[in-house]
Amino acid sequence: MGERTERDSFGEISVPEDRLWGAQTQRSLENFRIGSEKMPSAVIRALAALKTACARANRAAGKLTAEKAELIERACGLIMDGRYDSEFPLSVWQTGSGTQTNMNVNEVICGIVRQLTEGKVILHPNDDVNMSQSTNDIFPSAIDAACACLIYDRLLPALDALTDSFRSLELRYPGIVKVGRTHMQDAVPMTFAQEAGGWRASLESDRDLIIRSLEPLCALPAGGTAVGTGLNAPAGFGEAVAEELKMITGKPFTSRKNKFSALSSRSELSFAHGALRTLAADLYKAASDIRLLSCGPRCGIGEIHIPENEPGSSIMPGKVNPTQCEAVTMVAARVMGNDTAVSFAASQGQLELNVYMPLLAYTMVQSIELLSDVLDSFRTNCVDGIEPDRERMQSLVEMDLMLVTALSPHTGYDAACEIAHCARDRGITLKEAAVASGLLTEEEYDRLVVPFDMTAAEGSEKNI
Repeated sequence: MGERTERDSFGEISVPEDRLWGAQTQRSLENFRIGSEKMPSAVIRALAALKTACARANRAAGKLTAEKAELIERACGLIMDGRYDSEFPLSVWQTGSGTQTNMNVNEVICGIVRQLTEGKVILHPNDDVNMSQSTNDIFPSAIDAACACLIYDRLLPALDALTDSFRSLELRYPGIVKVGRTHMQDAVPMTFAQEAGGWRASLESDRDLIIRSLEPLCALPAGGTAVGTGLNAPAGFGEAVAEELKMITGKPFTSRKNKFSALSSRSELSFAHGALRTLAADLYKAASDIRLLSCGPRCGIGEIHIPENEPGSSIMPGKVNPTQCEAVTMVAARVMGNDTAVSFAASQGQLELNVYMPLLAYTMVQSIELLSDVLDSFRTNCVDGIEPDRERMQSLVEMDLMLVTALSPHTGYDAACEIAHCARDRGITLKEAAVASGLLTEEEYDRLVVPFDMTAAEGSEKNI
């Protein structure tokens, strides 16, 4: 493979001949051989969209010629289409502002334009592609834009689909009574629809929190340039860029009012990731519940059947495991760990800049993408196929000593407690113990202890 010589303010450096990047990208490749994590493609594409928005705004302000603006937009369109993904090889573990990734994008845009114009050098990566910008405002804008677009386009649809799947369980199985459990011990009855409704309602609450995080996430730092003053950018540039990006993406982007805060504080990312962590926690809970309720098939709770997707053991023939639930809980653990990284990184604004930007970019995107993927996988490979075992649920309800709770208003708490202990200690039914106590007749017991009637207080909904 041949090489060519590129130049920057540090002098000359050799670059592989078949690559479109320039000197600053090459220096980063050589200086930061750290880990295998690369800058997420979502951030690269957000940068390309922002470069398009900036080119349009600069053209409207009379700073950039129509020819250059159009060439930048053509090149950025190809990047956003994924045509040049291999040209963005830089490690996440680089300069804390993201300067090298910003310049990587600037240089590749120039390289694409050279291809489009048969080798003509028309654009300069700093003077033209980076016009009216600093990495300090454009890279955090790209992080915010990438995360907002991923949430709108991937996470929310996946979350809504899983929510609908849980709602479908409620609708399909409205009247099945089962044992409720608290402290991992038998409790009073409930319906299976109510249990599924709890999972559904938690996801709906999580969605509301995520939606609330999008407004600050969509308010972009662009226009602040180096320290927030907007030096070298035309008046109203941030507002113009946000409006152009809104048209490019269809998302409700605005310009952050205070650019000093926007460059040094990453509170919107911390807030947004907090909502992601909350979703992860509720997914963990639902997946753990489903894993417990399906445990068996013969020696566990066994109240529900989940799809059997693949062999579960290399040594135990016929074993099938709740693998989708396990995947969900592992993703949740990763997202919860990421939340610690995001919270710490977002707190590290020093004077006029936060220099944990690549870490924030990588971690935010990873959490959103993992959650989006696992929501879809959990739904299609597990939740859509859940079936309650009516007979098992009924048999467990009949053995549930906590049905005695319905007797306490009639007998008093202490006497009801004695009845439950008697049934447990003597190995007889609750009904037999109640009649033996002399406090109730069989008819009175049958009138008072009706499991379905115990699933909701008078006047409230038993089901959806």
